[in-house]
Amino acid sequence: MVDYCYMIILTLVLLGLSFGSFVNALVWRIHKQSTVMSKKGQAKYSIANGRSMCVHCEHVLSPLDLIPVLSWLMLRGKCRYCHKPIPDTPLSELATPLIFVISYLYWPQPFSTYQISLFGLWLIFVTGFMVLALYDLRWKLLPNRVVFPLMWLSLLQLLLGLVIFGQGIHILPGIISASLVGGGIFWLLFQVSDGKWIGGGDVKLGFLIGSLFTSPLQSLLFIFIGSLIGTIVSLPLLLTGKAKRTSHLPFGPFLIVSAFIVRIFGAAIIGWYKRQIGL
Repeated sequence: MVDYCYMIILTLVLLGLSFGSFVNALVWRIHKQSTVMSKKGQAKYSIANGRSMCVHCEHVLSPLDLIPVLSWLMLRGKCRYCHKPIPDTPLSELATPLIFVISYLYWPQPFSTYQISLFGLWLIFVTGFMVLALYDLRWKLLPNRVVFPLMWLSLLQLLLGLVIFGQGIHILPGIISASLVGGGIFWLLFQVSDGKWIGGGDVKLGFLIGSLFTSPLQSLLFIFIGSLIGTIVSLPLLLTGKAKRTSHLPFGPFLIVSAFIVRIFGAAIIGWYKRQIGL
């Protein structure tokens, strides 16, 4: 049984490294396609048909240049051909397998057939969220080309539970209310501030992440933790003068970190809190 667990962890590490490398490529290609008007130019950067290339000289990369983490270390963070710094750090290639493994080790439910299916979909969500987080960090935008497919995936997850595994109609109110709370509060902030406090992409992300929960309490916890992380990160920047009150900081990465925490540990956190207040 222990050996079996280790095999799963090793598989998740290898998958995470591969998916993390894919994240870097997808983030750059989506951005490049958004800057090119012609269909021929966009096809050049297609994730399905385009070849892996240097972001500076656009030289086609060899297989030795594409080994996750190791290639970056061997090349010392520079392109083999033009010797310019590679903007893609191994961050996503390291974070993705780490999240995969932690998700497996601390998955909040026993691994029934249904939960295995949810876990497999969760790995896809994690990959998509990594794309959104990196894109938002670089260009302060959450592209619809990633958000909308993840919304469809969320609907597929719901139908999977209702139709295939017969989870019953009783799960719908919790999911719907969680999604409405997750996105509704951000929508209100967006309307009140006329988009100055929070972006439209964050509103859509709130609805999406909320749909992955089964209780509005989880959505409230998600918003609280995301805001807390944002405060912890932004406060030192404000105090040191590296950011101003009017500075626009990407909020998406904070929400995505919070989504991971609540999806895996949310039920335990809420249970602990209820015990503290005697509920």
